[in-house]
Amino acid sequence: MLRISTGQRWFNIVNYAFLIILGLSMILPIVHVLAQSLSSNTAINNGKVFFLPVDFTLSNFKAVVGEKLIWRSFGISVYVTAFGTFINLAMTAMLAYPLSRSEYVYRKPVLILVLLTMIFTAPLIPNFLLVKQLGLTDTLWSLMLPGAISAFNLFVMRSFFMALPVELIDSSRIDGCGEMRILWNIILPLSKPVMATIGIFYAVAHWNSYANALYFINNRQLYPLQVRLREFIITDSSSITAPAEEVLMSSPEGIKMAVVIIATIPIMLVYPFLQKHFTKGMMVGSVKS
Repeated sequence: MLRISTGQRWFNIVNYAFLIILGLSMILPIVHVLAQSLSSNTAINNGKVFFLPVDFTLSNFKAVVGEKLIWRSFGISVYVTAFGTFINLAMTAMLAYPLSRSEYVYRKPVLILVLLTMIFTAPLIPNFLLVKQLGLTDTLWSLMLPGAISAFNLFVMRSFFMALPVELIDSSRIDGCGEMRILWNIILPLSKPVMATIGIFYAVAHWNSYANALYFINNRQLYPLQVRLREFIITDSSSITAPAEEVLMSSPEGIKMAVVIIATIPIMLVYPFLQKHFTKGMMVGSVKS
């Protein structure tokens, strides 16, 4: 049995204490928001709500559930997140694969150009003019195509592809497989960890997308959930079109917190199913052999 030295024991204690404090600092605000969303207007206004609901009520959630614009924006966010993430993964993989193979010409110049996009980002006005000239304004494409490839995610995926056995690719070419078939039938099935990792990065970015919707979307019917949440925060409950009895029983602050919970839960539910691949992808994709 290994004996732990005093220094190691104190290090573990301090490390665990730090991680517990860090974890609580992330969890407690969410618990506070949830408690307010389940509390009455009087309890919230009197400052009685901390981490447990006071005068428990579901009226705030009922008012939000009865709001049609919320569900429309929720559906738009789901669509943009799902389809946008698919576009991101497909385009990132199609660029990362040739950049990971040493036999492809112009690999290094392209890598330098990609690296430059990490250092020098496009200013807002030229970016807006480009999207406008392409006819993407007031369409959901403006929320998915401009950021189709992230340079950081590209380098992570490229590192993972470089770690795959070269002999596997060579043998596939000998068997007559083309490059696209090698990518889709051989490389990607072996790359589930890094695909899950980068998929989470892209999905979270799409789900939390806020600035692009403000810049490129003028039609209120196309607002994603985060922009709709901003409307509720600014206008309180005055823009709620749910049944009057539900709105009267709810509170402006409680409605805000209920919308925050509804906007947060879906993306949190995805992570547990991908946690195994996420951890492995971060470890493998970050090492270059």
